Amino acid sequence: MKNGKMENSMELGLENTPKQIKQIYLDYAAATPVDARVLSAMQPYFTEKFYNPSASYLPAKHIREEYEARKAVLANSIGAKSPDLVITAGATESINLAFTVLRNFQSAHCLILETEHAAVRESAKNLSSDYEKIKVDRFGLIDLEDFKSKIKENTVLVSIALANNELGTIQPLSDISRILQEVRDQRLKTKNLTPIYLHSDASQAMNLIDLSVARLGVDLLTINAAKVYGPKGIGALYVARGIKLSPITFGGGQEMGLRSGTENVPSLVGFSVASELAKKHLVSSRKQYQVLAKTFREIIEQKSKIAPLWLGNLKHQLVNFIPVCFDGLDAERLIFKLEDRGIYVSTGAACAASKGQKSHVLSAIGLSDSEIAGSLRITLGKDTTIEDIKTAADNLAEVVNLEARRLKLID
Repeated sequence: MKNGKMENSMELGLENTPKQIKQIYLDYAAATPVDARVLSAMQPYFTEKFYNPSASYLPAKHIREEYEARKAVLANSIGAKSPDLVITAGATESINLAFTVLRNFQSAHCLILETEHAAVRESAKNLSSDYEKIKVDRFGLIDLEDFKSKIKENTVLVSIALANNELGTIQPLSDISRILQEVRDQRLKTKNLTPIYLHSDASQAMNLIDLSVARLGVDLLTINAAKVYGPKGIGALYVARGIKLSPITFGGGQEMGLRSGTENVPSLVGFSVASELAKKHLVSSRKQYQVLAKTFREIIEQKSKIAPLWLGNLKHQLVNFIPVCFDGLDAERLIFKLEDRGIYVSTGAACAASKGQKSHVLSAIGLSDSEIAGSLRITLGKDTTIEDIKTAADNLAEVVNLEARRLKLID
C-alpha cells in the first residue's frame, strides 16, 4: 500500500478469482480494508508495546497513558470527551449496551425505525417489554407524523440509525431530537419525570458525515471501526452524562464498569487513527463518490435494456451508496455472474444475505417480492477508481441484458 491506497486489489484478499481478471470490490458497506496508516500505527502494540494497561509497572503505565490519549482522540472525532466513551467489541455490542438503559425502568416503552439493523431490532425485542416500529416512506426516510403519534408517556428510548446500511438513507436526526426535546418539556409541565433518550447507530456514516453529538442531538451514539478502514472487532458507544447503563460483560470492571476485559490497545489505536483520517477527508471523499456514482448511473441508464429502479433519495443518501433494482431478474444470479468477472457486490446487509432472508428494509419501503429479488447494493470506497466504475457498470449492464434475454424479457 502507498498513502493508504491499495497497490492492487489482491491486498483485499480476493485471491480466488482468476488472476487475469482485475478484481473490483464494491461492497464497502459490508467491510473496509484496514488503511496502511492505521495498520502502521497499530503494529508496535502487538510487539514492543504489548503491556497490559492495568498492570502497575512503569511500561504498562505508559501504555495506559497512550490508551487514554488515543481514546480522547476518538472521542474528539465526534465532539465528545473521553469519559463519555465506552470502548466495545463493535457496533453490535455498542447497540446492545445502549439498550440496557431500559433496565432502569419497570415499564419502559421503546421506539425503533422499521428499517433498523438486526442488532437494534433484536435488542429491542430482548430488552424491551414494549416496543414499536416507526414507519418510513418509499425512500426509507422516517415518517415524522407516525413517530410523534407513537410516543407514549413511558417512552424511554428511541433508536434511529443515522444512515441505513442497505439504502444509505440519512435520517434527519436534528428534527427527531427537536421533537424529543418538546416531549421532555411537556413532561416537565405535567411532572412526568420519565426521561426519553435518542440513540443512533452511525456505523455507516463516519466516513461521510460530521458526527458531532451536539449537532446531531443524540444521547447515545454507536460507532464502528470496521466501516472506516479500521480494524474489525472494535467499536464505541457515546453516552451522555447522567445516563445509567448496565454492563453486559462482567469481570475486571474496565471502561467504567460497563465493559470488562483487558483493553484492546492495538485496535483502539487503529480506530482513533481511522477516525482522524475520516474527519480529515470528509469533503474530498464526498466529492469523489459523487463523481463515481454519477458515472455509474449514467452508464447503466445508457446500456441496460432493463430500466433500473434507483432506490432511496439522492438528497438524503450517503453518496457512496448505489442501491438499484432490476425488476424481473434474480439479483443472486447477477451477483454470481459478476463474481465470475471479478466484480463483488451484494444484495444488502451481509448478515441477512448470508441467511437467505428477504430484506425487511426493502419490504418497508414498499417494494414487491419481485423487486426485492432483483435488488443490488453497490457501495464505493476510497480505493474505487473511475476505471473500476466504468468496468463494473459496463459488466453489470451486460450481465443484466444477458439475463433478460435468457428469461425472454427482451429480444
